[in-house]
Amino acid sequence: MTNQTKSQFVAVASITSELSAVMVVAKEISLAAANAKAIAFRAGDKAKGFQPITDFINELAKETIELVTDINIHALVLYRLTVNEFQKTTAYNKFELAAKMAGDAVYANTMQEPLDNARLSMQDCQRQFKRDVSQLLGQLEAVMHHARAARVIAANSRIEASQAGEYLQSLQAVAESVDKAAHTIHDNVQRCRIALSIYRNN
Repeated sequence: MTNQTKSQFVAVASITSELSAVMVVAKEISLAAANAKAIAFRAGDKAKGFQPITDFINELAKETIELVTDINIHALVLYRLTVNEFQKTTAYNKFELAAKMAGDAVYANTMQEPLDNARLSMQDCQRQFKRDVSQLLGQLEAVMHHARAARVIAANSRIEASQAGEYLQSLQAVAESVDKAAHTIHDNVQRCRIALSIYRNN
């Protein structure tokens, strides 16, 4: 197995791991939104401004979960492409070795066509991998956008919570948990992007 193939396997595996963590955190945000909604309901007019924020937090969590589910599917496609590329590269290397060993043999020239076909097949696989990497990077950027939005919502939540009287601490805790979760998602997705970005330009 080539170093390139090994690093692709490692990159795809690390993405799957990071995205599993993102999924857990996104579900935690959804739970935080449900808790905040219950608190805001009990607080009544004191948390009137907080109530629509809880809906937005929940929607953001749902969209993040959907995005991560799609990204996981694409990560699986990348894994299969990496396996395919490894097989095609192995086949090409064997054809190339056979062509060299044939030297000036009578039918040595018959090796050229399968060698060319193996090269084209390998190169097509490599191009497909790059295309899929670019697509995946775009999806990861969308998750980053959601994480940034969640941090803005958390900041607004703190402001609204300050008006909630005796419910202030409960709603502040929700805002803190959303902010922490958004920060975690941002960091995990950033690691995915770094792992993939080297393949976009190779």
